[in-house]
Amino acid sequence: MRYRGLGLNRKRMMEELEQGLLMQPWAWLQLAENSLLAKAYITKQGYALLISDLQQVWHEQVDANVVSQRAKELNKRLTAPPAAFLGHLDGLLRPLLMDTPGPGKATFSCDHVAEALILRVRSELSGLPFYWNFHCVLATPSLVSQHLIRPLMGMSLALQCQARELATLLRMKDLEIQDYQESGAVLSRDRLKTEPFEENSFLEQFMVEKLPEACSIGDGRPFVMNLQSLYVAVTRQEIQVRQEHQSAGDPQPSSSASSPQGTENQLLNQPKEPVSSAPSLPVPEKEPTGPSGPVKRPQLSKVKRKKLRGLFS
Repeated sequence: MRYRGLGLNRKRMMEELEQGLLMQPWAWLQLAENSLLAKAYITKQGYALLISDLQQVWHEQVDANVVSQRAKELNKRLTAPPAAFLGHLDGLLRPLLMDTPGPGKATFSCDHVAEALILRVRSELSGLPFYWNFHCVLATPSLVSQHLIRPLMGMSLALQCQARELATLLRMKDLEIQDYQESGAVLSRDRLKTEPFEENSFLEQFMVEKLPEACSIGDGRPFVMNLQSLYVAVTRQEIQVRQEHQSAGDPQPSSSASSPQGTENQLLNQPKEPVSSAPSLPVPEKEPTGPSGPVKRPQLSKVKRKKLRGLFS
């Protein structure tokens, strides 16, 4: 019974590391000639690390026992509990991933050994040299899907939905301006005049003029700098849906949760977070039709207004 309890505790701990790592944003690292994307999650019981060079993805996840053994092998003069080493590693990695100055001097380097990647750390602990090697092996396809493919698909759906809302808002603004003009209002400053929003024309122009620059991935830095708030919101939503199904006794998400429409609706319920990159508008859908022909868009009723001030006179 004791061994079974230890096994359950270790399983819970590893699940906590997996979930904690999933909710972490990606960071961009420049180590010598290597440009890397990385994320890490460290607790007193272990750590999980994920690294990618946009060609491959490497992963390491260990518990306190492995940390204790590796610390003894690399630092024979240091004696401390695993939690102390994990706390020190957290203090070293956190500033690196957040691109902020660390509390002390630390150097990082990485080497490729066969299909593995070793991230080497050198610093000081209690006045003595401290060495650590993260031994990352190639990530499994399911892990890559969990941390990259599914979140990126969710982000695409969220941005598409945001673009639809913006296009609808622009059309409503055009109707409002049209109503002002029909009521006799005149724009007081010609430089502020805009043409009515034509979605098809905008999309065609965007594809030709803006798309090459907008989808330039480069070394991954634009993705890290501009989209991490949305990435974290999507991964948290994914975890929330999974937990709801687990609590309901359903190991597999329902079709509505895994379908594009279901994912889009779930993302709409998330708190709005700033996203600095402008999404491209989707191809407009056909207008709904009724039995007697196309359904006309609602027009704003004309209301007799007093003399307008500001932009219109």
